[in-house]
Amino acid sequence: MSWTLSLRCNRADAEALPHLPDLADLLDDAPTLNVEEPDPSQPDDWLLTAYFNEEPDADAVALITGFFPSARDLAVAELADADWTTMSQRGLEPVRAGRFLVHTADHRDAIRPGDWPLQIEAGLAFGTGQHATTHGCLKALVDLGKIRRFRNIADIGTGTGVLAMAAARANRAARVVASDNDPIAIEVAAENLATNQFFAGACAGRIALAVAAGVHAPILRGRAPYDLVLANILAAPLIALARDLSAVIAPRGVLVMAGLLDSQQRAVANAYRRHGLIPAGAMDLDSEWPCLVLTRKAQQ
Repeated sequence: MSWTLSLRCNRADAEALPHLPDLADLLDDAPTLNVEEPDPSQPDDWLLTAYFNEEPDADAVALITGFFPSARDLAVAELADADWTTMSQRGLEPVRAGRFLVHTADHRDAIRPGDWPLQIEAGLAFGTGQHATTHGCLKALVDLGKIRRFRNIADIGTGTGVLAMAAARANRAARVVASDNDPIAIEVAAENLATNQFFAGACAGRIALAVAAGVHAPILRGRAPYDLVLANILAAPLIALARDLSAVIAPRGVLVMAGLLDSQQRAVANAYRRHGLIPAGAMDLDSEWPCLVLTRKAQQ
């Protein structure tokens, strides 16, 4: 048996989840946290679920809820083993973006001839393809693939590795490096590479993995400049990384960014404009979770 603590909170609290301290340092039975937006018509009403191995005590409940000032409608419930799989896979129906198909093992039958399938299970890292940010990046890769091929690619904040694998699938001769500041995410990404029959390594056609914050790891600096960089993180770190990320984009290189809200995209785009990157096309002002595609002009 497992246990859940669920609560409602506002969007601002939900978006603070990646910045919480490591719960393993605070609790003996550290839970796995998940947030979702149950009803898109109510964008400020989010659901957080904490999954525990044992029934959480009052101190654990108080600690978790303390991180979410807007917490309400708290509920602690026992979760039968049969229900755990259902809950962890909730909403993970196959997702298509062009030839890309992101699916779980339970949905292999959705693969069609000509698809580029990527099997990603629900787990500890962000990026199952379900969230609009990941899906938007996949669509950007589809659109970019109609125009050109890339040979030197970096995926910053890779999570599950889904975008790095998608970029490698669409650009088979490319060298790809995928980094994340979370070692657990890199472990998950390595497992997903093996599941999807990608090889780790530094040569063309392979994906190198690195635990790194920003672009400061030697492997990331050593491979720059890149003709394609993917960064699906959050608006605040994207703005903070503007100088460093811009510096590793080659002339005519492309930067694909997601994880920002529609109200944040102008601020993010302006931060990069100051470092020589401009929108590659019209910004999507109508999307709640826009995907920004920027480019550096060719040297004159």
